[in-house]
Amino acid sequence: MSQIFSPKFQYTTWRRLWVALAKCEKALGLNITSEQITCMEQNIENIDFKRAYELEITFRHDVFAHIEAFAEVCPKAKGIIHLGATSAFITDNTDLIRMRAGLKLLKTKCVELLRLMRPIAYEYSIFPTVGYTHFQPAQPVSVGKRMTMWMQDFLLDLQDLIYRESHIHFLGTKGAVGTQASFMNLFDHDGFKVEKLDELIAIEMGFEKIFTVSGQTYTRKQDMQILSVLEGIGASSHKCATDLRLLSHLEEIQEPWGEKQVGSSAMPHKQNPIRAERACGLARFLMALSQNGTQNFANQWLERSLDDSANRRLVIGEAFLTADAILNLLLTIFSDLKIDKEKISQHLREKLPLLSLENILMALAKKGLNRQEVHEALRRSKMEGEELALELGLTLEELNECQKPNIGRSKQQVELFLSESVDPLLEEYKDLKCPSYLIQL
Repeated sequence: MSQIFSPKFQYTTWRRLWVALAKCEKALGLNITSEQITCMEQNIENIDFKRAYELEITFRHDVFAHIEAFAEVCPKAKGIIHLGATSAFITDNTDLIRMRAGLKLLKTKCVELLRLMRPIAYEYSIFPTVGYTHFQPAQPVSVGKRMTMWMQDFLLDLQDLIYRESHIHFLGTKGAVGTQASFMNLFDHDGFKVEKLDELIAIEMGFEKIFTVSGQTYTRKQDMQILSVLEGIGASSHKCATDLRLLSHLEEIQEPWGEKQVGSSAMPHKQNPIRAERACGLARFLMALSQNGTQNFANQWLERSLDDSANRRLVIGEAFLTADAILNLLLTIFSDLKIDKEKISQHLREKLPLLSLENILMALAKKGLNRQEVHEALRRSKMEGEELALELGLTLEELNECQKPNIGRSKQQVELFLSESVDPLLEEYKDLKCPSYLIQL
């Protein structure tokens, strides 16, 4: 992700776009030579960043500075670089190329995360644990069922991500206010050729969809939608990591811990869930960043204003880098998750007298007793629930049945979710692998 949002990627993409523009203009009849295009192609990677910086200081305009820097290394093409285009042709289309590449990488990591979580959910589909509402003991649930709740959130994010990646619209060549007037002049008012130029450049850069209408820039609604997907990943990650922190406190589930890892400089016994905590901190940052996309869209004036520019240069890169870092943390956690079965079972045994009360309530209601009256009796006398249940008409055998951990349809729900929702997606993207070197510990 750092490479995608690096200066080298940015400025080589600018040059790739200038080459694509020249090639497509030549194909449609403009007086551009193969020699000029070859010279440009040979110098895409040949960027003198120091010289470009000097030129930017002089011109106070980054695009113009890079046009000049490009022209200096391929002087034969100086007259046709950026022909008919505005700065937005370079900057906006590059942003779209970067975001598309960023979404593809995040997709790879989301798929890998689901791939890591799936066997844990399946293995623990019937292993009972205390379920909580308001972080108070409620009813038993299975460890695997809880895992699928996290998975479902990430699956929804992944589906949104896949949709947005496949629906990114290219800006193309729209000119100063979106009317393509400069290109109409270049092509002697041949609207077909101007329309074809848009199409050919989009194809050259690998885009299937292109905005039909725009101002000088593409609508910032598209940024808002993409940042919203990243916000969703942040929110799901925060929920999952928060749950892991709570379970870490209960000593039921722990993130990986190195043999020489130190939890505190003062307290040698500490084993803080640092990865989950870091994921939460980054997630809050990511969720706050996404609001910039909404503000940038809402505050665009007419065909364009520039107040979004500095903001977007920070926000888009930061959002993708942050989402990437969060997923890296979760991948390290779930690649070596520590589940303490004994501690989970101990807590379940301790809470079972309380957790069985609803089972007792249902059993007595089925015998014809007034549900509300039994509820009130159990609520007021919950510490003597067993004696009260026997007094109200349950047999000892029925009471024992009520006191077994009842995880309901947890197993069936896990298996259905995995087979119907997760497995088809993992099969579809089975060739999409996340190299281990992309995951930073």
